[in-house]
Amino acid sequence: MDTALAQPARARLIASGHQQVSVRSTLRYTAADPYAVHIDFPGGASLDGGSVTWTFARALLEEGLSGPAGIGDVHIWPCGWARTVVELHSPHGLAMIHFETAALRRFLRRSYAVVAAGGEDLAPILDEGLESLLGGV
Repeated sequence: MDTALAQPARARLIASGHQQVSVRSTLRYTAADPYAVHIDFPGGASLDGGSVTWTFARALLEEGLSGPAGIGDVHIWPCGWARTVVELHSPHGLAMIHFETAALRRFLRRSYAVVAAGGEDLAPILDEGLESLLGGV
């Protein structure tokens, strides 16, 4: 059985002119993908009006809660003691989103209850992928 975690999170999209727009989001974690966390944004949060999911390393989220982290499409850093910035880069542009640090910490703690740090096991996923590629040979 796959254990999953989903936690709604209040977020604020930083728009031009430092305007902030409330955005609903859901933080997700699943034992089936133990190294990753997901942030889901509903339709209307993107330029094309569709829902969007960003996936990145759970370790990146943990690192970004205490200092600047990220070198690719996702950058995370603390903004004072109560907020954390998640910066998302895509071919279409950039989004800066403020989350409550306490909510992100709570989510991370809950994810470690699903799969402890260092307890990630990719063997079943690799076996399934190899079986799929080799057609059961």
